[in-house]
Amino acid sequence: MAPMSDSNATVRALLDSKGWQVHTIDPETTVFEAIARMAERGIGALVVLEDKRLVGIISERDYTRKVILRGRNSRDTTVREIMAPPLLTATPEDTVAMCMAGLTDTRSRYLPVIHEGAVVGIVSMGDLIKWTVAEQRETISQLQSYIVGGYPI
Repeated sequence: MAPMSDSNATVRALLDSKGWQVHTIDPETTVFEAIARMAERGIGALVVLEDKRLVGIISERDYTRKVILRGRNSRDTTVREIMAPPLLTATPEDTVAMCMAGLTDTRSRYLPVIHEGAVVGIVSMGDLIKWTVAEQRETISQLQSYIVGGYPI
């Protein structure tokens, strides 16, 4: 990700850089199939939609804690049985800082992005941290250039 140095960067800017693709699953799908889809796509969570409406998120963490550790069978357990409700959502206009604070406060890792009632993206805590680190590096670089006299006026 290559952010412009801007402390008010929006989720829209992050998703423009990262991509807007959202991987979804139906709540009646088996957990086995959900985990297989995550593995195929190299992702850690799926947005759960029922009739195009956000009803939850299923993550690898849900699988390990609610299936494996409880001795359940992933082929007999549905996504609905273990998914987490979306505690928080964002809009494309929300700032990266607001989203990071919200995920930290709710101890969540994934944030569905909603626009006009539809899920249009998803950001993870990792996405937000990467964006913030890149933003800070850009600010440091600009300050170093300014200090040595190379900053454009």
